[in-house]
Amino acid sequence: METIVTDLVGAVRRGEISAWFQPQIDLRDGRVVAAEALCRWNHPVRGMVPPPEFIAAAEESKLIEEIGVFMARQGCLAIERWRIDVSVNVSPLQLETAAFTNWLETQLSGVSTGSSTLTIEITEEQPMRNVPAVVRRLDRLRALGVGVAIDDFGVGQSSLKQLRRLHGTELKLDRSLIEDESAEALIARAVEAARAYGVRTVVEGIETTDQLELVTRLGCDRAQGYLLGRPMPREAMDELVAA
Repeated sequence: METIVTDLVGAVRRGEISAWFQPQIDLRDGRVVAAEALCRWNHPVRGMVPPPEFIAAAEESKLIEEIGVFMARQGCLAIERWRIDVSVNVSPLQLETAAFTNWLETQLSGVSTGSSTLTIEITEEQPMRNVPAVVRRLDRLRALGVGVAIDDFGVGQSSLKQLRRLHGTELKLDRSLIEDESAEALIARAVEAARAYGVRTVVEGIETTDQLELVTRLGCDRAQGYLLGRPMPREAMDELVAA
């Protein structure tokens, strides 16, 4: 852990951190309508480091704040570039103070997004403290058109309660639900509840046509996964969006 943290210091400045993008399709017509920005670290010695190996270290060392700002900036640039919705992961640590939301408000003021939106996905790597203050900050961003997604529904603490508590606009179903053949009823209930709340459902981890047909039949709004497109660098996403 200590070595990873040491190597992460300055990684953004040195250009080792980059944003890759995984497309999301609209299940009604199959169009690419959004993308999730995913953090990648190209270590000068180790090469590409899997996110699970460094994100936790970034959280614990607070380096996630610098990385998070970089990723949010890339998300905003991607919206301008492709005119599609883009989501970025945000740690609860970034929402503990007003610094990140103040920066993002300023960033968005200089971005021409048209009808496309930036969605921040709330992750659970760190516990969320002072929830009322976080909700106030999220509400400020929502007033600017930013979406709030509750990530990894079906595992950990992610729940419909969390969706209501944080005034979410999107419920993201974890891949573990899709892989569990007995979870169809849970997925159906989640979709029904999300529709009642007026929020969008996004399913991740789609790898087979059977899974795609299932979530389409159950009424999910959007999907992403290897069947639909693997995470890719910006240049490859350029070609996909232009196709």
